[in-house]
Amino acid sequence: MPGMGGSRDRYVDFLRAWAILLVVAGHWLITGLVRDPDGRIAAPELLAAVPWTQWLTLGFQIMPLFFLAGGHAASGSWERARAGGATGAGWVGQRAVRLLLPVAAYSCLVLLAVGVSSAVGVERGTLALVGWAMAMQFWFLPVYLLLSALTPAMYGLHRRWGARVPVGMGVVALGVGTLVVGGAGGASYGGVVEAVGALNYLLVWGVVYQLGFCWRDGSLGEGGRRRALPAAMAVGGGVGFALLVGLGPFPVSLILVTGQDPSNTNPPSMAMLAWAVAQVGVCLLVAPGVRRVVERAAVWRVVRGMGAASMTLYLWHMLPVLVVAAAFYLTGLAPQPEYGSGAWWAMRVPWLLVLGGVLGGVVAALRPLERGLAELSGRMRPDAGLRGVAAWRLWAGMGLSVGALTYFAGHGFAYGGRFPVAAAVGLAVGTGLVLFPGRGRAGARRPVAVEGALEEAA
Repeated sequence: MPGMGGSRDRYVDFLRAWAILLVVAGHWLITGLVRDPDGRIAAPELLAAVPWTQWLTLGFQIMPLFFLAGGHAASGSWERARAGGATGAGWVGQRAVRLLLPVAAYSCLVLLAVGVSSAVGVERGTLALVGWAMAMQFWFLPVYLLLSALTPAMYGLHRRWGARVPVGMGVVALGVGTLVVGGAGGASYGGVVEAVGALNYLLVWGVVYQLGFCWRDGSLGEGGRRRALPAAMAVGGGVGFALLVGLGPFPVSLILVTGQDPSNTNPPSMAMLAWAVAQVGVCLLVAPGVRRVVERAAVWRVVRGMGAASMTLYLWHMLPVLVVAAAFYLTGLAPQPEYGSGAWWAMRVPWLLVLGGVLGGVVAALRPLERGLAELSGRMRPDAGLRGVAAWRLWAGMGLSVGALTYFAGHGFAYGGRFPVAAAVGLAVGTGLVLFPGRGRAGARRPVAVEGALEEAA
C-alpha cells in the first residue's frame, strides 16, 4: 500500500504524542482554582467566566488527531490480525484489554479514594468536584471502545466503498445535527432528539476514524503533487466552520461551555465535523515537513517516550491539579490575583511548570504499575479465534464497560458526593468479561500481536 513505510508510522506516532501534549496542557490551562474566604476551593469555568478564551479552543481541540491516528493504526492492525486467523471478537477483545486494564486500575484507585473520603466525612460538594475533575477526560474512552468494536465492519465497508464511506457518514451526521438544532418540533420530543443526537458521537468521530483508513491506503493523497484533496479538506472545512459559527447557530468554542446551546461537543456538531475535516487536511499537508523533523534521533526519542507513557499521561494528568490544590491553595500559599486578569495569566506559567513537575513524578511512580499492567494484558488477553458463546460474553463485557465509562464521563466519580455503586460494578464486571470470556476456537492460528489502545491512538 502507498506510504506504508516507517516514516509514516513515525508521523502517526508524532500525532499521538502531540495530541496527548495538547490535551494535558489544555486541561491544565483552563483549570483555575480560587480559594474562598471560608477555605473552600472552587474551580470557576474559565471559558464561561472569560468568554474570549473560547477562541483558544480552536488550537487545543485536538481530538480529531486521536481518531485519525486510531483509524490509521486500527486498519493495519485488523488487516494483519485477520490474515493471521483472528476473528473480529478476538481482535476487539485483545485491543480492549490493553485499554480497559489501565482504565480499570485507575478507576479502582480513584473510587477507593472516593469511598474513603466519603466515609471520613469529606464535604459532598468538594467530593463531587474532585470526582468530576478525575473523570473529565473519560468521554473519549467509550467512543473509542465502540469504534474499535465496529472496526471489522467499518473496514469491510472501506474495502468496498473507500472514501465514500466517511462522506456518507458525514451526510448522516449533518442530518442528525440539523435535527438536534431544530429540536424536532418541540420540547415533547426532547428525549428522542437527545437520543438521536447521541449518534453523532459515533458518526462525527467515526468520520475521522474512517479517514484514518483512507489515509493509510493512500486514497487521501499527501504532500508533493498530491496536495489537492488535503488542501480542499483544509480550506473547505475551515470555511464551513466559519460559516456555521458566523452565520449559523453554533458557538466558536470547541469545548463544552455550561449554558451554551447548541454545543459543539455534546453531541459533536456540524461545526465540529467541519473543523475536524479541516484539521485532517492540515495534518496531511504538513506531513512531509514534520516527517523530516521526526526522523531526527533526538526528536524521535521524545516522541517514543511520550507514546510509551501515553495511557498514564492521559488518565492521570489531573491528579497533579489536586496535589497542587492541597499544597498551595488549601494552605493559602498560592497568590490570588483577580480571576482572568493579566496577573492571573502571568501565574499560568509557574502553574503549568509546577504541574508538569508533579506529573513527571506521578509518571515515574506509576511506572511499575504500567509495566505490570502491560505484562498482565499480554498474558490474559482473549483468544484470537474467539467465537460462539465466549464471543457473546465478550460483547456483553464491552457493553457493560462502555455503559460504565459513559456514566463516569457524564457524571464523574462522585456525582452528588456519593459513591457510584452501579457504575463501579458495571465496569468491574464488564472488564472481567472482556478478560475472561471463555475459550475460543480450538486450533486457531496465532495472529500478529494486536497493538495497544492509546499507544496507537493517543
